[in-house]
Amino acid sequence: MTLLRWLCRPALLAALTLLCPVLAGCESLPRLAAAPAASTEIGPTDPVQARLLTDRSPLWLMGELHDSPHGHAARLADLQSRVQAGWRPALVLEVFDRERQAELDAARQTCSLAACLVKAAGGSGWDWALVQPLLQLALDYGLPLVAANVSRADASRVIQEGLPAVLPEALLHEAGWPQSLDGVMAAQQLAVDQGHCGLLPASMLPRMAQAQVARDLWMAHALRQHAAQGAVLMAGNGHVRRDAGVPYWLQRLGQTQALVVGYEEEGSAVPEGRYDLLRRVRPHARPDPCEGLRRAMRPASDR
Repeated sequence: MTLLRWLCRPALLAALTLLCPVLAGCESLPRLAAAPAASTEIGPTDPVQARLLTDRSPLWLMGELHDSPHGHAARLADLQSRVQAGWRPALVLEVFDRERQAELDAARQTCSLAACLVKAAGGSGWDWALVQPLLQLALDYGLPLVAANVSRADASRVIQEGLPAVLPEALLHEAGWPQSLDGVMAAQQLAVDQGHCGLLPASMLPRMAQAQVARDLWMAHALRQHAAQGAVLMAGNGHVRRDAGVPYWLQRLGQTQALVVGYEEEGSAVPEGRYDLLRRVRPHARPDPCEGLRRAMRPASDR
């Protein structure tokens, strides 16, 4: 069996479509800073929070490094400041697959604790202990919760069959597909390659990139549906990048008023213009994800 045929097995495709988003929002993981990190304490004169408290964009896109407790805590504090000031946006969440909306809605009727929501509608692959404070904020203040992720199964279908297999034809038409892909595919393929440690064959990159596009376009669609009330997307930094993520598709869908906030670790390189606001957080120690991916990609007979 050739490497490409082995990689294209449905079970492995599902695993690969999970690895990139969970590890880093389809971005290469940041290197730990060599010098001590600056404090991430958020005070009354913090420039990021000062901007957030006065911003009146109907849509916010707030990124994350999925495994960073410092990033999750800083983002929660940033959002909480606006919610406590009276804003009541819908929270559009990457951590819940779109198929789980009915379970999520039902759980809202009876759950007073975030763990109850996770039990009812959560899935595998997420560190729910990091997510639960955000869900508790939503419960405490009555914020709508929107399940917005394209599932691993649907992402695998995109890899094998293309975007029309999982996205409505009307949405693709409105977004200018397939011509609109020209503006993001190079950046997305590079992100997929880096997010998978350069281990994927080049022939896989376009199909894996389209799986990320499917997620971004669907999240943009979900955000737009809640723009009248106000909505906040909570997703990986790779999804909220202005040049090739959800903001790109919001523009294609005619929704131009949005604020993008990235949460990156001290010492990581961030291209100019990727976010409107950038909050730096302390680095989080983690094992080398590439080693685990190398083991996962070896055929069973070679392990």
